[in-house]
Amino acid sequence: MYLPRTLEYFARTAAGQFPVLLVTGARQVGKTTFLRHISEPERTYVSLDDGLVLDLAKRDPALFLQRFRPPLLIDEIQYAPELLPYIKIEVDNTRQPNLFWLTGSQQFHLMKGVSESLAGRVAVVQLLGFSHRERMGESPTMRPFIPNPSEIYQREQTGDSLGLQELYRLIWRGSYPAIALNEDMDRDLFYSSYVQTYLQRDVRDLARVGDEMAFLRFLRIAAARTGQLINLTEFARDADIAVNTSKNWLSIMQASGIIYLLEPYHNNLSKRLVKTPKLYFLDTGLCSYLTGWSSPQTLEAGAMSGAILETWVITEILKSYLHNGKQPPFYYYRDKDKKEIDLLIIQDGVIYPLEVKKTASPTVADVRAFGTLERLGLPVGVGGVICLAQQSLPITEKVLSIPVRAL
Repeated sequence: MYLPRTLEYFARTAAGQFPVLLVTGARQVGKTTFLRHISEPERTYVSLDDGLVLDLAKRDPALFLQRFRPPLLIDEIQYAPELLPYIKIEVDNTRQPNLFWLTGSQQFHLMKGVSESLAGRVAVVQLLGFSHRERMGESPTMRPFIPNPSEIYQREQTGDSLGLQELYRLIWRGSYPAIALNEDMDRDLFYSSYVQTYLQRDVRDLARVGDEMAFLRFLRIAAARTGQLINLTEFARDADIAVNTSKNWLSIMQASGIIYLLEPYHNNLSKRLVKTPKLYFLDTGLCSYLTGWSSPQTLEAGAMSGAILETWVITEILKSYLHNGKQPPFYYYRDKDKKEIDLLIIQDGVIYPLEVKKTASPTVADVRAFGTLERLGLPVGVGGVICLAQQSLPITEKVLSIPVRAL
């Protein structure tokens, strides 16, 4: 079963303008399925997961590209970075768009090779798991999220009735296509296999982690801190590793598409702002699995209930930008007085503040911190509280309640 992805339009547009299209993202988010679905019939597909093909690509890249001619789709390009300089030569000789489509699941090492070899020749897009709108079959109409009243109203009209139990069931199962599209897929078996594959492939490729059990312990510690400020000293202490190792392992998780780091907003005029990023897991199902929640009901009633809801909301909004080919202009706000705002979207010089609350009846008290934004020197647009309310209603003159089904 294939569900259309929002990224389809942007990917086709980018491929028509650049000779190389690179789709990055974590394992199992559907990169290969996505590209093969939108591929032209004449485009050859080759996977570097095949040992013989990989050996040829690494041993004799020139011969590889003689055997497999463009238009070409190369899967898991990070396994053979030796191909990149030869792709550059082919691109420069041909001078045509839409020659090579590549997928890769390790952004750090991969992007280093791409920037050195294919600068100015490659369009890079990132694919995450299914958004809720994509699962509903509304991917072509999904635009980058902005909390203006007309946009919220339109989203409400097209959204489904996402009640508490169904919401936490979606959060608990996660957004990877194999599990999101198949209700018969055993959730624990899927994530157990996923973690083992991740440890054995991506982690070993990105860094020489001597103790896989220590890294798994670190993964679980990070999952328990989704939606929180990063404290490397605490991470290191709880995982019984060095602080530098903690920092390195976090970068591995970020590079392999497991986590997203939300940077704080700060400027030179305000030195009272906290400057530590917040950590969010990009798949709430994986996060719930790593933290041991056995059912959607226990997750909803447990200590992580609010943090996992915030994680789901942030990643849904993130998908609305990345899947439209746009870099998310996202920040959070926190000052030394511990006044905090979960998300700031800054577009065209205007700040749109958002809070996430597990409540059906948000109040003025939930948005009290919004008033602190005036001293940042930028105009403040309409804000919102993303919550479990059934419809959008004004909380103040410039703040709305926003039902989760409007995402």
